[in-house]
Amino acid sequence: MNTTTTSTVEIRSYNLKPGSRDAFHRLMRQDAWPLLLQWDIDVIAFGPSPHDADSYYLIRAYDNLQHRQASQDAFYGSTDWRLGPREAIVALIDSYTSVVLDMGQPATDALRQAHPAAQAVRSVIA
Repeated sequence: MNTTTTSTVEIRSYNLKPGSRDAFHRLMRQDAWPLLLQWDIDVIAFGPSPHDADSYYLIRAYDNLQHRQASQDAFYGSTDWRLGPREAIVALIDSYTSVVLDMGQPATDALRQAHPAAQAVRSVIA
């Protein structure tokens, strides 16, 4: 993915419908995560947020803002997503917001190391 020392990192925070987080996490692990990998999207981490029962996060890295836009346009416009897990996942989301920032490689690597489960899944699927 990124051969430079800085990545554009997106932190997406989801507010899920009450009581749906376990189902959302299952869909992310079993359906969305493998699909994101197939589309070469660099997912640093994802999972339930520990601060309440209905929050979830997804952290992705891109080369720059243009790469982020092109990647998301391609993925979310794809038949794989639209005819795949989209409907089931979107049905569980009340709202979401994204924060985008530039992050140096050491910080990105530290996030990866703090969330080894996402990287373990990457090695199983690859």
